[in-house]
This record gives sequence, C-alpha cells and structure tokens, in this order.
Amino acid sequence: MAVARMNMNCSIQSSLSCILKPSSFFNFRTTHFRNRVFPTGNNFVAPKRSLLCTCSSNGNSNAFQTGEKAEPFVVTTPLYYVNAPPHMGSAYTTIAADAIARFQRLLGKRVVFITGTDEHGEKIATAAAAGGSGPREHCDVISQAYKMLWNDLDIAYDKFIRTTDPKHEAIVEEFYSRVLANDDIYRADYEGLYCVNCEEYKDEKELLENNCCPTHLKPCVPRKEDNYFFALSKYQKPLEEILAQNPDFVQPSYRLNEVQSWIKNGLRDFSISRAAVDWGIPVPNDNKQTIYVWFDALLGYISALLEDKDQPNLQSAVSSGWPASLHLIGKDILRFHAVYWPAMLMSAGLSLPKRVFGHGFLTKDGMKMGKSLGNTIEPNELVDKFGADAVRYFFLREVEFGNDGDYSEDRFINIVNAHLANTIGNLLNRTLGLLKKNCQSTLVVDSSIAAEGKEFKDTVERLVEKARIHYENLALSSACEAVLEIGNAGNLYMDKHQPWSLFKQGGDAFEAAAKDLVIILETMRIIAIALSPVAPSLCRRIHAQLGYSEDQFDNLNWVHTLSLFLNIVKTKWGGLKGGQVMAQPKPVFARIEQIKENENGGAEAPKKVVKKKEEKATGSRGDRSLGVPISEDSLPLIEISLTLSIHHHDDTSTAIYPRVSMLRSCISGMKSGVCEAISEVYVW
Repeated sequence: MAVARMNMNCSIQSSLSCILKPSSFFNFRTTHFRNRVFPTGNNFVAPKRSLLCTCSSNGNSNAFQTGEKAEPFVVTTPLYYVNAPPHMGSAYTTIAADAIARFQRLLGKRVVFITGTDEHGEKIATAAAAGGSGPREHCDVISQAYKMLWNDLDIAYDKFIRTTDPKHEAIVEEFYSRVLANDDIYRADYEGLYCVNCEEYKDEKELLENNCCPTHLKPCVPRKEDNYFFALSKYQKPLEEILAQNPDFVQPSYRLNEVQSWIKNGLRDFSISRAAVDWGIPVPNDNKQTIYVWFDALLGYISALLEDKDQPNLQSAVSSGWPASLHLIGKDILRFHAVYWPAMLMSAGLSLPKRVFGHGFLTKDGMKMGKSLGNTIEPNELVDKFGADAVRYFFLREVEFGNDGDYSEDRFINIVNAHLANTIGNLLNRTLGLLKKNCQSTLVVDSSIAAEGKEFKDTVERLVEKARIHYENLALSSACEAVLEIGNAGNLYMDKHQPWSLFKQGGDAFEAAAKDLVIILETMRIIAIALSPVAPSLCRRIHAQLGYSEDQFDNLNWVHTLSLFLNIVKTKWGGLKGGQVMAQPKPVFARIEQIKENENGGAEAPKKVVKKKEEKATGSRGDRSLGVPISEDSLPLIEISLTLSIHHHDDTSTAIYPRVSMLRSCISGMKSGVCEAISEVYVW
C-alpha cells in the first residue's frame, strides 16, 4: 500500500532460586525476537495472578497463558511502499509497533507483529524504470532494505509480508471474488483529478491552490478511466453505527472526529482497478485491468497470518489470528484504514480490526517528512551515528504518540545523554562500583529484606504500575517518563543516603549502606524490564550487569493480574536475592559527544569543558579545587572523573560523590548560561 507516505509490579519477584553468574554484556545484538510456540484459538480468559516483573527459568516466558484458547495480540504497521528506500517516518511507526509488541509479550500474550512491503502500482513501475531495472528486481532490493533497517533498529517482527508473494495474491483474488459475489463491485467510467503519489482520485474541494494535493503538495492530474468500483456508499450507515457504538475503534479521539466528519459528508464509491497499470494483480474477471493498490495491499494484514504449511485461502488466514488487535498507521492514510478497509471487510463477511491508531507526522523545519517531498531524515544514518537504543528512545519519549513531533539533533543528543547515559547508566555504574569496592560485587541480602520499611519501594511500585498503564494505553512517551522517574528516584535516594560515607563508618552504617546498594540494584532490575520495550539492547546490557544470562533476559515476564471480578492489579518487590553476584561495572550507555565543524568544514575536537582560573594543591593525591563557574558542557568530564575515582581512587571517591550529585541537579535545572551554584568540584 502506498503507506510509506507517512511523515510520519510489579511483584518484582524472581523465580530464581540459586545464585546467578554474570555474563558478557557488551555487543549484544537483538536481531529477531525468538519465536515461541503457542496454541491457537480465540477465546482467552486470563487466570487471576499477581503483577510480576520476573525471570522465568522454564524456557517459556508465556507458559502461564495455557490452554487451547489463547487469543493472539496482532499488531500491524502499514505495508510500506517500495517506490524508494525507507525513511524516518516508516521507521517511527515500526519502532512504536515494536515497543507495543514487546510490552504485550512481557504480559505473556501470544503476539503476532506484522510488517511488510506494498509492491504493486504505478509508482513502483515508474521508480523501477527510472533506476534501470524491472519492477520485481526493484521490489526485491527495496524490500530487503526495509528488512536490514528493521534488524539494525532491533525490530522484532513475527511476519514480514510482501504483496508480490503468491500466497498474498491468492488471498486478494479470493477476497475480490467474495466482494463481487456480494454485488458490491460494478464497472463504470470515471473522470477526475488524480494524485499519483496518493494513487487516489481527489475531490476538488479538498485540494490546495493549483489543484495541489494537501499531503504531497504536488498538482493532481486530470484522468479518465473505465474501471471497476467498490460500492462504498452502501456502507455509510453501517460505518456510522460502528463508530457510534465503538468510539475506541479509531484513536486518538481527534482522529475519530476526522473519520466521522468524512462519513457525515457522504461516502462516494471508489475505483478498485486500474486499466493503465500493468504492474499489479490482474482483476479475476478482467485480465486487462489490475487491482487498485489499496484494495490489494490492505489484504496483506490477513495474508501475513498464513503459515508456510497453510493453504492460501481466507479461511486459513483468518483462523490464524484475525481480527487484528491494532493497526498502527500515519494519519495521512487514516481514510483507507478507518473507512475503506472496514467497508471492504463487511462486504466480504469478515470481522473488523479492533482498533486503528493514527499517529502524527515527524517534521523537519516545520514540514512533514516524506519521500515524495525529498526532505527525509535517513534512519540508517541516525542508527549508524547514535545507535538503535538512542534512536528508539528519543522518538518514543519526545513525540507524544498520536501528535506531530519535530526532530532536532541538538535536542536528540541532550535528551539521550541526560536520560540514558546520566540518569540510568550512571546510576547503575556508580552503584556497581561501590558494590565491587565494599561487597566484592555480591548482594548481602534479598532486596525484599533490604527494602523493609522503606517508602522508596512504594514509590517504585507506583511508578511501575504507572508505566504499565501508559503502555496499555499506547501513551509511549508517558511510559518512558514514568520509567525515567524511577531512575530519578534512585539517584535522589543515593544522594540522600550517601552509602559511600556510610561504608567508611563501619558497623551498622556499613550494613545499611550495603542494603542501600541492593535497593538501587533492584531498582535497576525493574528499569531493565520496564524500559525494555523501548530500548531493548540497553536493557539487555543492564540485565547482564545484574548477573543474569541472555536467555533469562529473553524470557522475562511482566505478568499482570486481571481479576475477572475486581480488575485488581498488585505489585510486590523482591527480585534480587542475597548472594547474587553482579558483573564488573562498565558503562552500559556511552555519552554522545557532539562534534562541531570548523570554518574550513573539518571536525573540531570537543571543546574543553572545564576552564580553571586557579589551581592549588589540596592533598597528597593531587586533587585540584576549581573555583569557577561550571557550564553544562562540564558534566561529561565530571562524570568521567567520578568513574575514574571509583576504579582508581576508591579511597577519595567519597569527596566527589556529593559534589557531582549537586552539579547534576544544578545542570539539569539550567535553562541557559552557566551554573554558579557550585564553587568547588574535585577532579583527578
């Protein structure tokens, strides 16, 4: 389908019963989420159980969803149009779908995550000819480019459908025949203004000056054809009733308002064949015409459900998981999914998808991004430059899902550094450093015991539940914010209790400090689970530093209780156990350094971040007191100094901890200029 025209708690109770050994935690690559075998069926009833973030040791993270009636959660992206390589708009939808799919897997659902490519139509043939290749060769190249990008972005899809697959073509032909048999297809002449990029006839009243398409800002061309039409107008009343009875069918609510407005203004029958396009599926009853790209591509959501062993027919496909739980799309293709598609399904006697969610555009310089406009951000370049976790986190955290969002490299770097490197990564690193120095990297007590009587545990449980609710409601930005709040709470806890000072006091103070570290590491375990839908590779590394294996990460559960009567959810604390050995502390997320170009176009070295006005010896170890204002750029050096102090100057690290904590607090609150609230920072 021409869908690439987008601009776009936890009872934290582990089942571990033995001491776990650390595993390697660098260079993990999540290529494709491991497939799990589940029984098929449609009538799922969840048993009552407590909400857990747990690590299952039985090799099947979804084992609790037993029986032959486990209902699948089917989430789809659009099938992206292969007239050009993927852009950030298509990547954004797919990242969001992947995060939703990963969260649903954590809940133990049998997830079917569908994506793919739409490979028929006039634009494909034109693009292939321009590149000096045939349509099929062109489609092979671009489709593979999508698969490679999804791999680089840690997209764990289950099904990748191509509309040139023979099984898909068989489904389209059968579907067409069903609709024809229902007297909803007829032949007629049509003349109007046609947008080649949308592959759609347009009403003059919706066009801009000079008959320009409002989406692609290019003039529509007059076109007259003898085509087959689908009787969309016949389904105006049924569609109105469906939306009135099920207002959640289209989300967000303002997208529902758009759809209702379209329907209220009257639905017109639309052409479902093209006489002048050879690159497509022939109309079953007229091989001189090919099926319209949208009438073809929308069926990919169903044909993708077929297994290799299945007969390519609608019954087999539908029984494998239809209807879809969620269609994720860009708002520019809302009409096709929320009006045309439901009417087509009703005509063929098939169930409607449960929900259609139309997100906003990604913008650049105030304009939507799209291949047709030539102003795209290249996702491959972003991933190569910053890594998959950074790209995934920024777009899901900074763009409120459903609204438009703008990309700025400066903001990208600031957000990712502040949230992933500082708040989360540094909290883990400094805690493991203290544990290594004082406790031989071994937990002294169960996390449930360490947190007895602590309000902090309640805070974390509340935030985890908050994140779960946001994930459920597709509020992905808010879910990220809730997890970040856990990290902020952990940093505040460390700064308040100052375990580095308590360890020096010995006795009861030493024991209290050791418990504090267990509490923070339990917090990091929860973060590794709660943020894993968004930043899976980062969370895999965090989990490995906590002494878990890669297989244990792959089999994590975020199990929620669904009481059939009270709908009660409970969270409990207690995943980490006394005696567990943590991995050696190493950074799990490196800060992104911004390289600026000089006047000659060459790269400048990063600016010095601390400028000293005076220097004096303050001790035998050569620490220097810098009584100067500290700019925001100073934070990386201070944090590097902190890390070095942990590993090489353990006996003096107590001096720097409170100062770095103060510095971080000041810098996080800075709007501009320099922070003059700190007069003394120790560096080595």
